[in-house]
Amino acid sequence: MMSSRTNLIISTMMFLMLCAVTPRSFATHISQPVLIDPQHQYLIGQTIALHGRVDYNDQPAPDVLLNFRLARPDGSVAVDQSYPSDPQGNFEFKFETRNEQSGTYQLTITSHCLESHRYACTYKNVTLPIHLKNP
Repeated sequence: MMSSRTNLIISTMMFLMLCAVTPRSFATHISQPVLIDPQHQYLIGQTIALHGRVDYNDQPAPDVLLNFRLARPDGSVAVDQSYPSDPQGNFEFKFETRNEQSGTYQLTITSHCLESHRYACTYKNVTLPIHLKNP
């Protein structure tokens, strides 16, 4: 009688420990886009040029797919493109403002994952308001 009760207690404890560890194993790939000294103000006609890196475990991460989405003040999409970080984990975003209207634009950079990590990917993003003014 005592041994079956001990087995039940040990089995229950092992099950609870397994449940506590399992959820963390499904969210293992967390990369974060980081903008470096972003400028918020541009004049119409200037090229928006932003630089940054992708961090994974506080280290630069190469070949991480990034999506760049720039929304105009009216909500329409000016840019929606994706490309990976370079071999050093850096990225650059450029946008020509010559034919754009003044107002506040919203740039959202979302970090995706390599195809092999999609099952465990946490999509992190950074959003930057960009104010475009008449010259």
